[in-house]
Amino acid sequence: MTRRKQSFDIRVKAAEIAQNRKYTFRESNTIAGQLEDQPAKQLANGDETLKLKPMSFTKGLPHDYASGLIKSDDHFAKFVKGIDSGNPKDFIATPLGPEATLADPVREPIPKDWRSKRGEATNDVRAWESESAGLAFDLQGPDAQAVMMPPAPKLGSDELTAEIAEVYAQAALRDLSFNVFYHPAKSKQKERKAAQQVIDALNKLPYFAEGKRNGAKLTLDNAFRGFTKGDMVGPYLSQFLLMGNNGLNTGGDVTPEFDVADGFINYGAITIDQRVRRAKTINYMTSWDEWFDVQNGANFGGQELYRGDDRRFMTTGRDLSTYVHYDALYEAYLNACLMLLEAKIGAGLDKFDHGIPFQGPDWKDHQQGFALFGGPHILSLVTEVATRALKAVRYQKFNVHRRLRPEALGGRFARLDKVTSDLHKLGESEAAENFGKMFKELKHVGILKGDGDDLLLPMAFVEGSPMHPTYGAGHATVAGACVTILKAFFNTDLYLRIAEDGDTFSLSGDERESNCAFVPNNSGKRLQTVSTKPLTLEGELNKLAANIAIGRDWAGVHYYSDYVQSLLMGEEIAIGILQEQSITYTPAEQVSMTVNKFDGSSVTIKDGELH
Repeated sequence: MTRRKQSFDIRVKAAEIAQNRKYTFRESNTIAGQLEDQPAKQLANGDETLKLKPMSFTKGLPHDYASGLIKSDDHFAKFVKGIDSGNPKDFIATPLGPEATLADPVREPIPKDWRSKRGEATNDVRAWESESAGLAFDLQGPDAQAVMMPPAPKLGSDELTAEIAEVYAQAALRDLSFNVFYHPAKSKQKERKAAQQVIDALNKLPYFAEGKRNGAKLTLDNAFRGFTKGDMVGPYLSQFLLMGNNGLNTGGDVTPEFDVADGFINYGAITIDQRVRRAKTINYMTSWDEWFDVQNGANFGGQELYRGDDRRFMTTGRDLSTYVHYDALYEAYLNACLMLLEAKIGAGLDKFDHGIPFQGPDWKDHQQGFALFGGPHILSLVTEVATRALKAVRYQKFNVHRRLRPEALGGRFARLDKVTSDLHKLGESEAAENFGKMFKELKHVGILKGDGDDLLLPMAFVEGSPMHPTYGAGHATVAGACVTILKAFFNTDLYLRIAEDGDTFSLSGDERESNCAFVPNNSGKRLQTVSTKPLTLEGELNKLAANIAIGRDWAGVHYYSDYVQSLLMGEEIAIGILQEQSITYTPAEQVSMTVNKFDGSSVTIKDGELH
């Protein structure tokens, strides 16, 4: 058989794997699911049937100043038409911004400056972001429309009330040290007391009171953390968001360039600094005019204020918000991969998954991993899956769910009387009553305070959310996909061994050697070690995914369920890509990869099969 024919047969087999793949179907917002031969019908929660779309993503369309709702259902219909058709002419025909006049094919400029809270003005409008991405095809992995998410929590549900309460809670605690949620001795008593009061308020809501979040009420030790193995162990932030490595050329007796506690990662011959620029403790979109302009699509991006050139290790929710505001989506996982590739490991241990070849000494294998099963292979896959994840989540965002952002729900509270009055007049009395019920519950437990503009959700970003719906979350889907690649290639049974003096980081097979972890000191200028329960590589990678995804909640732009279901979808995408690639390797190498999944199960990928 010719090489050309072999190549053709491999590509056909990969296509057959994709065509015959079973897909995970979830009926509700839980991690449980079942496999289906064909993708199930994509279902939203039904809130979009409401007139004037009070529970739908409408940012960028013309809004009514008095209520904050859109001016016309017809505008939303045009928005959906463009999403479904993918035709640029339909996008252009969709009203964008306040009092925008339309010309075909070129839009006329918006005729007036827009306000902002700080007195700065813009006549720049933000366009919607990649509305048509979910209609594109890929040549590898699951099709963007084949993976799915269950309906989002809907208006009137205890889960939605809990989720928006949680986002308000994170906004209130945005400038507290993460040490509050792990290490009492390293946190200020005043901060810990303030955090406990907020946690107590959340636990008065039925959803949290009944332990429906991960089977337990909220505590300072489990609040705002993920649901996967290792998320509840050790400091709040994954070590991969804090530490660095020892720098370039550290073999033999060479003096290390850095201590791991310095927070520098060598990226070839240059370095990456784990410190982020320190934002001022200012929240945005807390006045109605500013909120209203942002909902109409005003572009205030890049106007947030910083403390000069001051940088520090991520210490607070605001610091994490800054990171996830500007990260290159796969950035944190690429950094983790660089650290793992450089990490030293004890004798007789495998750094990579047990099914990865060429792990023996050179004198034995006579071959090293590089183009296959080495740095370039893994690093490129970590970035490659990100674009597949983004296309799939765009389909969920725009074409299926179109769920409103938390900032918009905050606007409903700020103008509740007008919103409910308008809904009653339109015959949407049940929706109006559900808004009132949610508002009363949040007021009663003390999550919502004050009246009018005081009820708006304080945002970490001047421009608020991106110009696309909230469910699913791009960061979380990419997190699920990228971390799955890392868990497939590396031996996740290993433990992180961090020297007590912060000099070194290595991988160990002995949990007794994993008793130190990094946290920032009070100023955030230095890393210090604290005692910890053993940290597994699997747990710290899972935590890394949760930190990045939930970091968007700290900023005010996502809900918790956005993270959960997007993470699972990203994992499914990455496994599908690895499954198809597994038939391309030389059979004699007997390659396999085992992934411990986010739901606690595991899957082994070998020869195009999942076991």
